[in-house]
Amino acid sequence: MKKLSLAKLYDFFAAVAKDEALYCPVNNETGKAEYKRWSEGVELSQQLNTLRSAKDFFFPQTENLMAFKMEGKKIDVIDTREECEDFVIFGVRACDAASFDILDRVYLTDPVDSYYKNRREHGTVITRACGKPAETCFCGTFGIDAADPKGDITVWDVEDGYVFRANTEKGEALMAKHAALFEETDDKAVKAEQEKLRAIMAKLPLAGLTTEGVGEGLTKELFDRPEWASLSEACLGCGTCTFVCPTCQCYDIRDFDTGHGIQRFRCWDSCMYSDFTKMAHGNSRNSQLERFRQRFMHKLVYFPDNNNGIFGCVGCGRCLSRCPISMNIVKVMKALAKGGNK
Repeated sequence: MKKLSLAKLYDFFAAVAKDEALYCPVNNETGKAEYKRWSEGVELSQQLNTLRSAKDFFFPQTENLMAFKMEGKKIDVIDTREECEDFVIFGVRACDAASFDILDRVYLTDPVDSYYKNRREHGTVITRACGKPAETCFCGTFGIDAADPKGDITVWDVEDGYVFRANTEKGEALMAKHAALFEETDDKAVKAEQEKLRAIMAKLPLAGLTTEGVGEGLTKELFDRPEWASLSEACLGCGTCTFVCPTCQCYDIRDFDTGHGIQRFRCWDSCMYSDFTKMAHGNSRNSQLERFRQRFMHKLVYFPDNNNGIFGCVGCGRCLSRCPISMNIVKVMKALAKGGNK
């Protein structure tokens, strides 16, 4: 492990930013944290988490795929892809870091999404252990340790600085490149911080939440449960939960006439929208109940079915804090549970 003094954090940022783009959480004009490119004078946010997750770096909200040029009956397909620049993301929390594994299972399995793969290969993720988790946090339900997040490099805040641990070849290379800024240290301070954080996590309101009653192999048992009607009754279908979720991966593909040709792009979509899955014959999910059920069955049953029991949720709590009617995955899990989540 290596230690960086409090006074050298921005020296580290400046050194990294000389060679590649560096992004970190920064408070916006409303005091909420969002990822911004770091430059001299930019202050690191101390908020627990960002409004939107770090998913945006690898799966952006909008993205050009290709272009078409038409002259009479001739159509030229133009590959608009460009090699992504190297970049570093600092301050990713454990929940968001765990979401990358879920997205990788979708976009890096055959057929591989080359756009996503390009960004993943060029990005280095520096995670930061949580200090003061919120009452809406429940990452532990899915086996995620907020005190020991994954990533290329893991960082812990300690009393007089920051302790860094490289976890991958990317992480080792980045730390070796800036070795002059670090000093050797042991793991005593880290273990003390981990112990304090785990004690806090154990006292949170959702610490006892379990996955009992949901998971792989339960499609038939849960699909027609009567609770779906009452759970979905007040849902507005606004899609807020899907747009703040670090693991949602649905998108739409559209063509736009630029006046000089056709630009094909993809953009995030939401299974909560009435026109999602709409085709020439109509829509396979015509009611909000069906759309609501699809969202939560996918995260809690369908995804585990196809991914060795891994759930499609990381317990970040964003949907709990952002839903305008206070409906969320926790309430769904509790309603469907046979016991243990009461």
